[in-house]
Amino acid sequence: MQSFTRYERARIIGARALQISMGAPLLIRTDKIDPLEIAIEEFQHDVIPITVKRR
Repeated sequence: MQSFTRYERARIIGARALQISMGAPLLIRTDKIDPLEIAIEEFQHDVIPITVKRR
């Protein structure tokens, strides 16, 4: 798992939570309903297909 700053982590989780709330398919099996909680769990399992490019 790549090391992210707290700002990158917040941006990734927030963007993924928005995707989930708009109907994107889930990448893990979970009983959670809240998009933010699902996004956090996906982040912890390192399955979010979002990359960070640094200059």
